[in-house]
Amino acid sequence: MLLATVVLFGVAALGRQYTEGTAPPGDPAAAASPTGPVRSAPADPPAEVPAAAADPVESDPVVEPGFPAEGVLKLGGRVPSTGSGEFEFARERSPVFGAKGPVRRFKVAVEKGSGEDVSAFTAQVVATLSDERSWIGTGRLRMQMVSGAEAADFTVYLATRETAGQMCQRGGTNIRIGGVPFTSCRATGKAILNLDRWRKSARPYLESGVGLAEYRQYVINHEVGHELGHRHEGCPKTGGPAPVMVQQTLTLRGCKPYSWPRRNDKNLTGPSL
Repeated sequence: MLLATVVLFGVAALGRQYTEGTAPPGDPAAAASPTGPVRSAPADPPAEVPAAAADPVESDPVVEPGFPAEGVLKLGGRVPSTGSGEFEFARERSPVFGAKGPVRRFKVAVEKGSGEDVSAFTAQVVATLSDERSWIGTGRLRMQMVSGAEAADFTVYLATRETAGQMCQRGGTNIRIGGVPFTSCRATGKAILNLDRWRKSARPYLESGVGLAEYRQYVINHEVGHELGHRHEGCPKTGGPAPVMVQQTLTLRGCKPYSWPRRNDKNLTGPSL
């Protein structure tokens, strides 16, 4: 479960930010305000989303700070396709999360012009990566968020789709589908989250009726998993929960959506692809 220190850390612990341009190459592995959440599955999911079917699945209530409310599948309003290419960094540092293993330090950054708040994004990243169902629960590593001015092992970025597309391309990954930067990606030292998916989720989650909060937990864990050395996996059991390294943004491979690397205090993995 989420450590109590996360609640104390919260949104209020975040202060002024630092600025950085778009990131250097790595290896693969005007902004609108939201008009409100959409709380029911759309009859016709976004046309550009690749088709992938999944059965309905129940999900636990999400009450973490900064996450969308339970039942919200995607957010309304226009999503900026481009930003400034510069990033605001969270300033404060968190406690160290996890019981054993080397400490992997990370920074959190939001693109200026994306219309997203760095404090809210940071709260969601920290809440996810500090959860015992995430990578720290393996007992092989610990994690700590540090400020934009400090050295870190990797950075979690939230970027508009065009900036994400450019950053991922420089890192060796093409995230375009139908000419549009669609997915998120990892480049060396960078987990790059696409703002379109952050606000609109993806067809497998929408069709399954699984909330946007769960999708966000999934995409954070998935891209950070790549940074930790994990590769894509398949579904181990049809109808069962999908390992987090399944490309759940595109397809569930017969599984059902699941956001975490661990389940019932055990690692949840699938066959290598």
